[in-house]
Amino acid sequence: MGRFSESSNDDELEGGIDMSPLIDCVFILLIFFIVTTVFVEESGIEVDKPNAASASQLEKTSVLIAISAAGEVVYGGSEIGVGGVQSTVKREISKEMIPVIIQADKDAKYGLVARVLDEAKLAGAEKVSFATTVAGS
Repeated sequence: MGRFSESSNDDELEGGIDMSPLIDCVFILLIFFIVTTVFVEESGIEVDKPNAASASQLEKTSVLIAISAAGEVVYGGSEIGVGGVQSTVKREISKEMIPVIIQADKDAKYGLVARVLDEAKLAGAEKVSFATTVAGS
């Protein structure tokens, strides 16, 4: 009976390190970093922006509408057309009054850019800006 008792104690001592608290800590850190990460919203298409000497940094939270050289009006990666600008802007600024940024290709038609600007203003946007690159960069 003594030998049986000794072998069971050896098995208990050779157990292992309990990994569940370590895994819990890793998951908590992962959740923390996911929640605190700032997500930057892109327009969804590549636009060749014009240069401007007076360019400045704008807010990170904004409604970003892109206009391609081919005449596509894009928001959030999908084409909305000029007719969808007003409803999109109205929906986004209903939560919070955020600026609207029009990211127009330098080869986009001026009339289309003016119509998108007009639709954004009609939706109630107080601040509408154009995305450009700083001259000389």
